[in-house]
Amino acid sequence: MKIFNNPNIAKVLEIYGKTNRKTTEKVSNAELPKDQLELSGAAKEFQIAMKAYKDLPEVREEKVNELKEKIQQGRYNISGKEIAEKIIEGIQIDKKI
Repeated sequence: MKIFNNPNIAKVLEIYGKTNRKTTEKVSNAELPKDQLELSGAAKEFQIAMKAYKDLPEVREEKVNELKEKIQQGRYNISGKEIAEKIIEGIQIDKKI
């Protein structure tokens, strides 16, 4: 079946094209309401906190340098008991969160 030279198909396409253009013109001339976004107070506080967190340095250089100096001078002595206590403390904090 040929559809390229069929006069009925040409008429349908012509009518559809006119209708489609009119609809498009109506939509483009209409005033559509604008989308709006409003953040809650908690969301704004969260954004501020996240920005402050991102601005923090990845490594606290002064703390690292202080520890390096203590290790090199032999003044950094931590007992196994202190290490174990900190590990347990960290686990307890993780469970609370």
